[in-house]
Amino acid sequence: MTHRPIVRREVPPAELPAGLHPVLRRVYAARGVGSGADLELGLERLLPVGTLDGVEAAAELLASHVSRAAPILIVGDYDADGATASALMVRALRRFGHAAVDYLVPDRFRFGYGLTPEIVALAAERHPALIVTVDNGIASLEGVAAARARGIEVLITDHHLPGRELPAATAIVNPNLPGARFASRALAGVGVAFYVLLALGRRLGLPTAHTAELLDLVALGTVADVVPLDHNNRVLVRAGLERIRAGRCVAGIGALAAVAGRTLEAAGTTDLGFFIGPRLNAAGRLEDISIGIECLLTDDRARATALAGELDRLNRERRAIESQMQAEALAIVARLELAADGAGLPAGLSLFDADWHPGVVGLVAARVREQVHRPVIAFAPADGGLARGSARSVPGVHVRDALEAVATLRPGLVERFGGHAMAAGLTLEAARLREFGTLFAAEVARRATPGLLDGRLYTDGELAPAELTLETAEQLRAGGPWGATFPEPCFDGVFDVVESRVLGERHLKLWARAGKRAPPQEALAFGWLARRDAYQPRIGAQVRLVYRLDVNEYQGLKRAQLLVEHLEPA
Repeated sequence: MTHRPIVRREVPPAELPAGLHPVLRRVYAARGVGSGADLELGLERLLPVGTLDGVEAAAELLASHVSRAAPILIVGDYDADGATASALMVRALRRFGHAAVDYLVPDRFRFGYGLTPEIVALAAERHPALIVTVDNGIASLEGVAAARARGIEVLITDHHLPGRELPAATAIVNPNLPGARFASRALAGVGVAFYVLLALGRRLGLPTAHTAELLDLVALGTVADVVPLDHNNRVLVRAGLERIRAGRCVAGIGALAAVAGRTLEAAGTTDLGFFIGPRLNAAGRLEDISIGIECLLTDDRARATALAGELDRLNRERRAIESQMQAEALAIVARLELAADGAGLPAGLSLFDADWHPGVVGLVAARVREQVHRPVIAFAPADGGLARGSARSVPGVHVRDALEAVATLRPGLVERFGGHAMAAGLTLEAARLREFGTLFAAEVARRATPGLLDGRLYTDGELAPAELTLETAEQLRAGGPWGATFPEPCFDGVFDVVESRVLGERHLKLWARAGKRAPPQEALAFGWLARRDAYQPRIGAQVRLVYRLDVNEYQGLKRAQLLVEHLEPA
């Protein structure tokens, strides 16, 4: 059983409202919430639309095409962020009275990522006057040039980090451009699109509500893309969740929640990120994300239900593929450990299998990273002797910058790359994977500070037995939205195991007592037994748990339960 260091977050002084639950008070303070103003999440607290660099030029460009009913084509990405951004753009422009709008999402397996010249040729068959990219385009130099050569204007809306050169688009909106002054660099692709549409609506003299009524899509894309939930993103997500909970969301979100067995009334970021988002993503991973976009565009509930059912089927297929690939990836890791002969794994891992599915490698990289606590890239074969990889990192190692450093050190090794601090994609010759892996591991080692790769777990300390209640769990649930960089509260403590049993081969269910006189608590560790060297405690054992306090609702009854992230002998 692997021991993991547990680090309790510091709780600095904070001027927070007196009526706050004491546990919530310390949780907020540990996340840098210094005053009650930081907890105000009404839409009036949204960063002003006009402060997003380039947004007014984008609105003017869009308005000029809307005014003359010129055809506009939205070119999206093949994940949940791209799907929600595509649906948002199409829905909003139609609401604004512009019927000549359509979307195109390229086949990721044929055309790759971004606005490539091949995609422009495909788009040109629809004779657009303007192409609008959402959640992509900032690295599409050749594609933008190909569009302009055909007389097609291009508006890029993106949030990915740019390269050294920007495409020659008619207008660009991206909060991560060098020198950008916008106060939040954390907007998802759908968030950038939302700001552009707010500016367009204002230019057309339309009420803000025309666009704000689509915040359910913004919330889903923002959470599913795991961008940092800074204050501005929390405002967007809170407003979108309120619409979803009130049943005022698009039919597709309701249908996806239903096939996932979730209720809209109690929807939170967990539902968006772990139940609805993955079903939307499954189409882009295995087939065509347009199934997901159509699900978000239709107002016909029967059609939304049918499309959600197809997405659910694809998600089950994706899970089966992912499970097999994960087992194969962990077998590769075990061989690497054996070859290291006690020296430990490389600081960054590059894994490849000739039979892996290219649409699932990102998920496999994420799962392996969770177990080895270091950046992981999983590669699958691509056409022309290439390998296409998806990287997932750990806090403190900016993986996109690490890839750029490798590409700079060895020109010609990496054909293309792009992404964020925590996730990125790249393509290179399969024959050079070993060379790349050595350089990548060295670059990660150079960037990793001492202790960064030891798998440390950050918690909000211990809960007293009297705090392990349904009331505390409900207060924590309502205290969100939680997400990246504003993590859901997590606690640690020592418990006595009263009962222990296996559920469905992979999951562990415990009844554990936090003290001799405390009542036993239900504790669930999902997927625990699929982990490497998983510890399975016996009755009477004393264990240290790292857990989230959650609400279990079954047949109308609610009770507190512990969702276990980690356990080890006390």
